[in-house]
Amino acid sequence: MKNIVALISGRGSNMEAIVQACAAERWNARVAAVVSNRPDAAGLAFARERGIATVVVEHTRFASRESFDAELMRAIDAHAPDVLALAGFMRILTPGFVEHYRGRMVNVHPSLLPAFTGLDTHRRAIEAGCKVAGATVHFVVNEVDHGPIIAQAVVPVLPGDTPETLSARVLAREHQLYPRALRWLVDDLLEVDGRQVRQRRGEPQLLT
Repeated sequence: MKNIVALISGRGSNMEAIVQACAAERWNARVAAVVSNRPDAAGLAFARERGIATVVVEHTRFASRESFDAELMRAIDAHAPDVLALAGFMRILTPGFVEHYRGRMVNVHPSLLPAFTGLDTHRRAIEAGCKVAGATVHFVVNEVDHGPIIAQAVVPVLPGDTPETLSARVLAREHQLYPRALRWLVDDLLEVDGRQVRQRRGEPQLLT
């Protein structure tokens, strides 16, 4: 059975979706630990209630990103991760950290990458006049929000949408998309060729 470690900074709703899908679909995997850089992250309580190990590595206690990432890596590796899932983890990771988990660390971003990397994605999509928005699950590389794309989900941008209303619809799709993409990774169904990711089983990599 493979080990998944999830990294969160707050509520961890995507982590919750992963835990629930893993149990309901009987994956050949388990969420072995949930790690946070914030001791008040609400998602930690969810994990503890389900018997999942939790770890807090507070970034404010470290003098540099490198020292924080070194301790974070030690905490993660104690759980022998096969997959590392960033689930609302609000830290930029150092190149050494990214390289250590290359090919097994994934993230979900609330836009249709490569559009709207970074923050304020929903406001920017609305202001740009986009007719659709969505979410992207991708492998993590050194350049933020630029890794090979595993899967995407599309939602319409509706008349009168605000960043908050659009965010809520996109998040609901993330909760479907992220577990699906993680299961492909757990089941060794993904092939990466440069920037192209192919899924051997032939399920749609685009949710509409």
